[in-house]
Amino acid sequence: MSGEGKVVSVSGASGYIASWLVKFLLQRGYTVKASVREPNDARKTEHLLVLDGAKERLQLFKADLMDEGSFDPVVEGCECVFHTASPFYLSATDPQAELIDPALKGTLNVLRSCTKVPSIKRVVITSSMAAVAFNGKPLAPDVIIDETWFSDPDFCEKSKLWYMLSKTLAEEAAWKFTKENGIDMVTINPGLVIGPLLQPTLNTSSESVLKLINGAEKYPNTTFRWVDVRDVANAHIYAFENSSASGRYCLVGSVVHSSETLEILHKLFPELKIPKECADDKPPSTKYQVSKKRAENLGIKFTPLDVSLKDTVESLKEKNLVSF
Repeated sequence: MSGEGKVVSVSGASGYIASWLVKFLLQRGYTVKASVREPNDARKTEHLLVLDGAKERLQLFKADLMDEGSFDPVVEGCECVFHTASPFYLSATDPQAELIDPALKGTLNVLRSCTKVPSIKRVVITSSMAAVAFNGKPLAPDVIIDETWFSDPDFCEKSKLWYMLSKTLAEEAAWKFTKENGIDMVTINPGLVIGPLLQPTLNTSSESVLKLINGAEKYPNTTFRWVDVRDVANAHIYAFENSSASGRYCLVGSVVHSSETLEILHKLFPELKIPKECADDKPPSTKYQVSKKRAENLGIKFTPLDVSLKDTVESLKEKNLVSF
């Protein structure tokens, strides 16, 4: 129980990664001050309130990313703040309002609250590979993406990659702000997160698996950067508990084409109707590598992709989000 007697904060606690983070923090004995937008919405909070230790050590707070100062009570008295809250949609009608402002201004609002609390030793921010890999550099099987890569906001904007832009601007601003204000910050940069769901509702990254198994006629010509949600949650905790942790950590367990993902799914669930045809006749999208060195040094042992996919599909079935 390494967290016994310690108080930490998690923003956006009802989210996919954050829910697992809260679960693991409670298991380790931490007291968790968790923010959600709607504390009275049972669909957002019930799965948190039933976690082991929640009754004794989970406190829910209402806070909004766009409301400056609303995180003050959430971070008060904490040793670590885990900022996971950030909208994740791959399409948006108003990218500025739906994605960029909540990611950028929300991160700065949380960090401003942190400057008022001397007990905070470290802030761990959930960034994304979206803030790492999108800079227009050509990808190839011998290319290794690592923590020195940064996505280019101009490239993201020209390419209309709005989610990538939101995460890039938010991470850039966070590094600048924490440097100027003497805050010790670490970022976790996961790929596309899969694995079992704790919350009852579908999230954007799990939906990418659902779309492959839900009777689609064709599969996308896409290379996925998969990582298990439990590995991502653990990485956040290790980034706080390991005092020598610093900088950024790319978290990608497997880089595979959608056709390879479907092969694994077909072996695991032969009864599934799996698409056999690619959505276009272009060459398969390029494979490349993402460095695991820093993540493994942090203590991450990546969950095998077949385990993550099996657990994702079984979880989707259990939540009645897919039937077969």
